[in-house]
Amino acid sequence: MLRIALPNKGRLAEATRELFADAGLEVRGRGDRALTASLGGEFEALFVRAQDVTEFVADGVADAGVTGWDLVSESDRPVDLLLDLEFGHCRLVVAAREESGIRTVADLPADAVTPHRVATSFPRVTRRFFAAAGRAVEVIPVSGAAEVAPHLGIADIVVDLTSTGSTLKVNGLREVATILESTARLITAPRPAPTGERETGPLDELVAALASVLRARGQRYLMANVPRAALDRVKQVVPGLNGPTVIDILDGGSIVAVHAVVPAASVYRTIAALKTLHATGILVTRIERLMP
Repeated sequence: MLRIALPNKGRLAEATRELFADAGLEVRGRGDRALTASLGGEFEALFVRAQDVTEFVADGVADAGVTGWDLVSESDRPVDLLLDLEFGHCRLVVAAREESGIRTVADLPADAVTPHRVATSFPRVTRRFFAAAGRAVEVIPVSGAAEVAPHLGIADIVVDLTSTGSTLKVNGLREVATILESTARLITAPRPAPTGERETGPLDELVAALASVLRARGQRYLMANVPRAALDRVKQVVPGLNGPTVIDILDGGSIVAVHAVVPAASVYRTIAALKTLHATGILVTRIERLMP
């Protein structure tokens, strides 16, 4: 049984459960407070704090785990990235008070005589960033939101997570620099580099299942009956992944069926273009999984 460390609460946990369920690995727990649950087949979920997932994986307690890239970076533990899960988007940024006059990291002193204090719940990442930038700062570790620190006199600058930047603005802070961009990732302990062909293992199958769901999101399966004479123009409208599939219709004569995978964001334009080519019977459906 392979153990997968999953976030136990919050939006990251909800999105993770949804993705795993869509991949056929629905959490089958004994209750909301259960520490473990079956994911079906040979996988078992371990529910831990998102900030502890990397530790569980790096120490070998879990075979793989899901957590934010920001937390992986802060842990400073060696892990391998298996898959970007494409949700939980946020940025770790440097922010200063509007009236501070600090507009870029270069505005901070490089000497250690008058270092600025930086409040953050990401002290390791923060120290690495400012050291690489050649700026002298005093890092003040805090738990929870750091944006109140300047108002309490705890620090002059903050390093904090943001999605839209609105919370920082409300608290009178200006973004100075982006340290990293984060999404949820599927991680595992470092694996030896393959020396040749190797058999597909359970973790590879897990990656393939999750990737097929991610690949399908934002795509739609489109079917339409179109005049055979318009196929050249139809191919320009619905190129598909490898070109549209064209199927003869029984007794269709001059009409053929075209099937293709198209981006969901532009499907309305695709339909309009097909209508100008006298397409009929247009059908658009969601895709559960999409394998390359």
